[in-house]
Amino acid sequence: MSRIESYHKMMQAASRFQYNIALILEAKALEAARSCQWICGHLSSAHFADHGDQVKKSLEVHDQMIEVIESMTKMEIALAKHLHILLGSGEAGGTDPANGDGGNYYS
Repeated sequence: MSRIESYHKMMQAASRFQYNIALILEAKALEAARSCQWICGHLSSAHFADHGDQVKKSLEVHDQMIEVIESMTKMEIALAKHLHILLGSGEAGGTDPANGDGGNYYS
């Protein structure tokens, strides 16, 4: 297999990978919207001692979804960095001045 064919297969795999991530993020966004609607419709102030408890419970429901979205975003940034290197748009060991973190996208 030639180098060009190898790069082409890598790009196809990355494309499928990103498409699947987009589908997952879309599903998570719908899940978050449904959770928001359910919480607003079913968890009224009558169910809690005070407003602080109500807000705390609502935040607990959304924390897990936010963690998943943040993790997937970090994974996408890392994948984009690898594709950037693969395409030869920058130095392999270079830093991203806009990011300011020395090129560490896994933090």
